[in-house]
Amino acid sequence: MGPINGMGYSIATYNFPLFKKAVKNFSFAVFTSLITSTLYFAISPISTAHSELLARTSPSIYDVLIALFGGLAGIVAISTKQKGNVIPGVAIATALMPPLCTAGYGLATAQFDFFLGAIYLFTINTVFIALASVSVSQYLKFPIITLVEPTDKKRVNRWITFVIIIVTIPSIYFGFLLVEKEKFIENAGRFIESINYFEGNYLLSNKIDENKKTITLTFGGSTLTELQKDKIKKLSNNFKLKNVQILFDQGLTFEEVDAQKLETLNLHKEIDRLKLLLNEKNYKIDSLSNISNIGLVLLNELKTLYPQIENCFYAETALFNSEMKNDAEKISVIYLKSKNEKLKNVDKEKISNWLSKRLKKENILLINE
Repeated sequence: MGPINGMGYSIATYNFPLFKKAVKNFSFAVFTSLITSTLYFAISPISTAHSELLARTSPSIYDVLIALFGGLAGIVAISTKQKGNVIPGVAIATALMPPLCTAGYGLATAQFDFFLGAIYLFTINTVFIALASVSVSQYLKFPIITLVEPTDKKRVNRWITFVIIIVTIPSIYFGFLLVEKEKFIENAGRFIESINYFEGNYLLSNKIDENKKTITLTFGGSTLTELQKDKIKKLSNNFKLKNVQILFDQGLTFEEVDAQKLETLNLHKEIDRLKLLLNEKNYKIDSLSNISNIGLVLLNELKTLYPQIENCFYAETALFNSEMKNDAEKISVIYLKSKNEKLKNVDKEKISNWLSKRLKKENILLINE
């Protein structure tokens, strides 16, 4: 800030030796800062450009105004009797060092668009801080201690005007582009809000590229037809989106969901079928293993009514008929042994009927001894 204000003051008072000294000191400070920042980013493991760096790569007319008013604050503070620590604050506010750091990052990472944008922003800040110094110095009528010819004054004023025009014109153009980008982002946001739900389809995500003027839309639902896509493109005209390219990506569709549901349902059916087969197999295994215990169960149940029964035998076998050699009839054989005497025929009949219901079998052969 010191050499910049020195350049502005020397131009206002036409003190060319002081101007040369200020330029020399300013050049040394600039090159030292640029080399330091370049070395830092060259050896630093951080290689991603964050918002603080990106903000210094696209200067506009707004940066011109910031630099001008910041320079006015600095030179006014210097001109007062009670000088404070305003100079560092103005340097930060007008961003003299951050552009140089960004320029060093651009050189270290070979991103020359970053370098050029940051250097241009630094040039804007330098020129208009110096211009503010010139204006305030002339307004306060600082004394001119050197003799200057009128032709030299005109030449200096022409150079000042030329530098201001050269620096300002690109910033006006970049400011216009910045405003256009902001308008595009705003209109694109309103357009996206209007199509969050479109004919049974939900907008899952969107991407706005203000540089390429493209809008990428990702819908979920049924697959968009060409007619639906054309309707969405025509809707963009209602939001002042000119020369915009709308791209479509298909997210999850109902057809995919239905197919997944059907596949899941078929899988569940197959699992249930296998479980049923497994249960049948287990039932058969359990029934075979329990046949040997049926005799004991029947014996315990029969002894409550017929205490004389002391043994019980149960078996399942096939009954063959001489007339039907190939076919066999399943039959359950129950053998009962009594202590003293055989069961009466009436009791046998009762027991036989009870066994038929108890075992749920029709063919029963009851043997008693």
